[in-house]
This record gives sequence, C-alpha cells and structure tokens, in this order.
Amino acid sequence: MRIGLFTETYLPQVSGVATSIETLANQLTKMGHNVFIFTTTDPHANPDDDPENVIRLRSIPLISLAERRFVIKGVFAAYQIARTYELDIIHTQTEFGVGVLGKLVARQLKIPVIHTLHTKYEDYVHYIAKGKILRPGMIKYIIRTYLHGVDGIIVPSKIVFDIVNKYGITLEKRIIPTGIELNKFLRPEISRKDVAQLRKELGIQDKDIMLLSLSRIGEEKNIQAVIKSLVAVREKAPVKLIIVGSGPYLENLQKLVAKLELTDSVTFAGLVDNEQTAYYYKAADFFISASTSETQGLTYIESLASGTPILATNNSYLQSLVTCPAFGRLFDNDDQIADTILKAIETIDDFDQTVYDTKLYEISAENFAKQVYEFYLDKIISNDQKLLEQGESIPRRTARIVRQAPAKTVKSVSRTPKKVAYFAKKTMKHAKILRKYGKMK
Repeated sequence: MRIGLFTETYLPQVSGVATSIETLANQLTKMGHNVFIFTTTDPHANPDDDPENVIRLRSIPLISLAERRFVIKGVFAAYQIARTYELDIIHTQTEFGVGVLGKLVARQLKIPVIHTLHTKYEDYVHYIAKGKILRPGMIKYIIRTYLHGVDGIIVPSKIVFDIVNKYGITLEKRIIPTGIELNKFLRPEISRKDVAQLRKELGIQDKDIMLLSLSRIGEEKNIQAVIKSLVAVREKAPVKLIIVGSGPYLENLQKLVAKLELTDSVTFAGLVDNEQTAYYYKAADFFISASTSETQGLTYIESLASGTPILATNNSYLQSLVTCPAFGRLFDNDDQIADTILKAIETIDDFDQTVYDTKLYEISAENFAKQVYEFYLDKIISNDQKLLEQGESIPRRTARIVRQAPAKTVKSVSRTPKKVAYFAKKTMKHAKILRKYGKMK
C-alpha cells in the first residue's frame, strides 16, 4: 500500500502528534508499505538531511503560534508527487493548511482520505490572540467544516470519540490509541547503576521518592497543581519532583516554586534528548501528571513501558490504561493529588508479568499500525466499490491488490528488476518536482 501522511506537525518539532506520526510511518514501513510524509519546512530541519519519503513544502510561522507553520508554496508539487507515487490513501493529521491540501489531493486522485483528530482544541484557544479571536464554542464548527469530504476519522481515545459525537459528526469513527516502539523504553541495557547515577546527578537521595513530570510546559498541563501539592506531601514523605521539558509557562512555575519555598524539592531539568527519556522514567518512582487537556498522552504509556507506575488525573482513557494498582493511581481533582501520592508511596506494587506483557502489546506500535492499516484497507475497498458503481474505471487495480497483500508478498514483488526500474524512474521525477517547489527552507 502507498500512503500519504499530511501534517504541519512533524520532526524536529517535539510534540505528541509528531511522535505519533513518526511511529506510525516507521511501523507501516516495517510492515512493507510505502509511506510519504508531506509537511512544512522548519528552521531547525535541513531538508537535505531528511529521508527521501519526507516532502517539505515552503512555509512561514503563524503569528500567534510560532512553532506552527503555514504553507505558502508547493501545493502543486504535493499533487504532482502524490500522483507520481500513485498513492492509495491519504491520512491527514492536522486540520490546517497541509491537512486541507491532503483533502484536495485525495479528491483529485479519487482516493479515500481519513483524518486523525489528535487535539482537544478547546484547551488551547488561549494561545491564539489570548483567546480573543477564537472561542471554545467555535471549535466544533471548525472541525465539522474540516471533516466535510473526509471518509473516516481516527480518534486516540474515548474522550475524543465522545467530543466528536457531541460535535454532531456522523462519519465512521475508530478509537485507535497511538502506540509506542517498546524497545525505546524497555531498554534492558539500562542498569541499576545507570539509574542510580542519574538520581545522584539530580540530587535524589536513597530515601527520596522521585516524581517525574515530562511534557511541554504549558499552563494547560497543570504542573502547578502538582507543585502546590508538595507542600502537604513533603511533611509526611521525602519527595522530589523532577520537571523535564520547556515551554511558555516555565517562568511561572519557577516563580511558584520560589514563592512556596520548594526549591529543595523541585528540580527543573530542562529539555532531555529523546534517547535519554527512558533513563528518567526508570529513575523515577512515579510518573505524575495533573493535565486535563490530554486526549491520550504518550508519556503515560512510555512510563508504563519503562516499568514506572502513573499518578494522573482520572479520565476514560487512563481508566483503560491503569487497570491495576501496580500500573498506578488516578485522582479526580487537584485536591486529591497529595493524598494519592502518599497512598501510592505506602503501597508500591510489583507488576504481574503476564498482565504486564498483555498491556505492553496493547500499547505497542505494532498493534497501533495494524489497526490503522485495517482501517485504510476498509476505506480503499469501499472507495473502489463506489467508483465501480459510478461506472468509473479503477486504474492499476491489480497492482493495488498486490500492494495491499501481506508484507511478505509486497517485499517479494518490490525486489523484481522491473519494479526497481519503475521506482527509479519515479524517484527521478520526484526529485525534479522538489527542486522546483518543495524542500525549501
């Protein structure tokens, strides 16, 4: 299968959406599919260093949200490249310019388009002109307008599923939580000595309980509630909170820590390289988050994969994830954070290996990509049937069926000399288009 992912948000941006897209692309590729990522240019990315399947379209930053960008050139290139590579399906990941472009390309190519709604935008409108232009009540109309013409929706949790239903959207929906590449967090090569060394560097004593917060530091993440709870907790238990990340609310948190005289109990560790996050998860006794804006939260499953239990705000997604005390505890509101921390410290449970192995598969990238692929296949078959009923020919139908076969079949076909020559020709055409329109800083 030949898949086009369209998104404004992609590496080297650091976000759950960017990670989700990278995970999906990598896993689908491992399954034998061809994945092409259409995204924006980025001042921190050198297009020459990108893999061949990443197509960057010229863009400028949004005024109110500089880390998000708007495509200004390369629309024609995106269509030409998508046609050149004979995409079978387009999967949009954002609701802005590149997402709209993906819908337009799909319509021209007469292929299905599905969309993943990653974000609960009601919690982020304050970032745009301080909430004076866009109101929470306007979100449903924007999303409904965007989804017009889409063939299906993926939502990462029941939280988003219920939100979309409240919007009055009747398209087919599937709940498919983003998975993670387990090997990045299981990391058996990380020894107890490595963990002890990191704790020492962070100022964690042997008797201390280490709480880890790892996220973008924004007001909506509610890290301030965790900090406030430490005033009561540290009177009964030796706790240290390590805050990993950066963001617009960092200075506010630093001032709060100083005001509450918690400088001995809270450490701001700054940004940590992705390869190092597993060390922090494993060094922690608990991962903690009081955020109410998460639609799923990759950090939760990263923590579990690292073997560290979760303390977090109760919601339907986390109820399906934290299914036993060994996996963590949930609190209903900010007032319960301190008591939840203390109860967790009193009874730290060991993971049951059988239950844990089952949970690991549930949160794996393999399971995630498998479910997404099945949705793709259903939509391609439905679209082909619709085109047949309309009396339209379906070009390369046999080739499509081959590409939709199991990965082993795809692999054997792609190795034939004829296939190699065919794709070499396509790659040359792709390169010419990019030189004119895409991959520009």
